[in-house]
Amino acid sequence: MLTFEQKLEILDSYPQLERKNVSLGRVNYHFEQSRHEKKTVAFHLHPSGNGFVYAGLLRGYETDDKGMVNIRDYGEAELRSLLEASITSLSMFIPEPPASGKRKKKKAAGNDTLWTNKEGHALSLKLEDDLWYLYAGLHLEMAFETLEEAHEYLAEEGFAPSQDIT
Repeated sequence: MLTFEQKLEILDSYPQLERKNVSLGRVNYHFEQSRHEKKTVAFHLHPSGNGFVYAGLLRGYETDDKGMVNIRDYGEAELRSLLEASITSLSMFIPEPPASGKRKKKKAAGNDTLWTNKEGHALSLKLEDDLWYLYAGLHLEMAFETLEEAHEYLAEEGFAPSQDIT
């Protein structure tokens, strides 16, 4: 387990994060360039060693109802990996859903596809800015450099193409 000072030193090493001292000796770190309403990356780091990092847009982390992961027992590599994933997820644009009733019926140019599994879960795969983004509703699940990587991942997870998103 890292000490409070070690955690602060790691967080301070990210120039894109802004340190904010809060009550009771706790410290928060904000990512002001966030493309989402959420700007707090690290929340209530405490001299006791407790603290939280935002992972609400990520998969594979046990989060509370605010999307935060408790980092009390994290080592340096784990903490850096989570911080980088959190910052990346907050850096990506997630489009707003169209207002109901105002959606135009238009076939996508083959770049947006819907994938489903046997349990009925659906994921959408979209090409944006030369990367392939995988969404579960409005939540970003993963990003891929190539379409082949995305297809391989989806197949491994039991998903198959369903239809073009219209």
